[in-house]
Amino acid sequence: MNRSRSSQPPVPRVTRSAGSRLTELAERLDSGPGPYGKQRRKQTDSALAQDLSQMSMSGQDTLNNSPSASAVKSSSRGGLASVARLVKLGRCKNVVVVAGAGVSTASGIPDFRTPGTGLYANLEKYNIPYPEAIFNIDYFSNDPQPFFSLAKALYPGSHRPNYIHYFIRMLHHKGLLLRVYTQNIDGLERLCGIPDDKLVEAHGSFATAACHLCYTAYPAEEAKQAIMNDKLPICTFCAATVKPDVVFFGEDLPQRYFLNTQDFPKADLLIIMGTSLQIEPFASLVNTIRSTVPRLLLNRNAVGPFEKVPLRRADHMELGDLEETVRRFAEMLGWNDDIEDLMRSQETLSLPTLISSPLSVDQTSCQSRGTPAGTETSRSRAGGQRGASSGSEETDSETDSKSSASSSQST
Repeated sequence: MNRSRSSQPPVPRVTRSAGSRLTELAERLDSGPGPYGKQRRKQTDSALAQDLSQMSMSGQDTLNNSPSASAVKSSSRGGLASVARLVKLGRCKNVVVVAGAGVSTASGIPDFRTPGTGLYANLEKYNIPYPEAIFNIDYFSNDPQPFFSLAKALYPGSHRPNYIHYFIRMLHHKGLLLRVYTQNIDGLERLCGIPDDKLVEAHGSFATAACHLCYTAYPAEEAKQAIMNDKLPICTFCAATVKPDVVFFGEDLPQRYFLNTQDFPKADLLIIMGTSLQIEPFASLVNTIRSTVPRLLLNRNAVGPFEKVPLRRADHMELGDLEETVRRFAEMLGWNDDIEDLMRSQETLSLPTLISSPLSVDQTSCQSRGTPAGTETSRSRAGGQRGASSGSEETDSETDSKSSASSSQST
């Protein structure tokens, strides 16, 4: 079964080479006379700039001036304190979080690119031509066994959320979280209790499964059992191989990914944590926010726009162990005790299931995974593209989170 696009006009695919267009869009949003232009934001942006000017700016150590040396910056001194003060002053009420694999390393899950310990550095046993091939849809179509062998170790269930996940959930509990965009496929954001309507799993998850060829939905639990027993889950419609709805290079991104067009213009604080910002188009999201909005990078290394010298005036970064950094940030906000209480209470509750109930035959017989009308994108990297799509309607937990904020937010 092929995906029908007869009702949609042809549109260009957003690939890594087209990432500069997202930056151009951000610049237009700042300068244009429309609803997102400076004329509408003059008063708000001036107040925010005044708050920022009263704070200590991000200091930097002296850089190596050798032409062959890469620009490596130290942690910005005062960055955490500056952003914490903005939050406590009530200046940040629509926080967007961009999260990568580094968020889950404290849970015992390796990231992808750390030399020696990253996932891509330990794939020799799968006999693949290059590391990214294990997540390449064309390679999977030819030989799914390497991915299924790896998937047995990646399936959710053996790892628990850590302090960082609960910090993000606390942002929601305080009524401050607009959305969290995660590249992770481990499902730990769901396990810690972040509501589905606050979560965008940009690179998919194991929660659902479908045929990789005709996109017919398949019971996720049945797919898992087949994979765990070294069997291939087979589509009952076209007899092709079924896989979890993890986004591969060469597949479309999930429909919910496009909420970024609403969220990033609205955001008043962007927190970037545990990511290399190397996979497009996800990496370019951080450049679509207004230039006056604070961006806080919590990471082991400077990445993306934070490698530039000097930093943008509203940018802050804190480099080092991510969990330790997030703990210090929470202590500055006065949230540490609340987070630890939340972690203890969550551990006593039964964890919600990650496997969604299968859709009815009527729903799945003609179902295909796609992007919103008039929009299409893919994840790309040198040597391949990565994407996928599974959409869901957004629900609203805003009322509940806002009501809890009035009684629990620290100032």
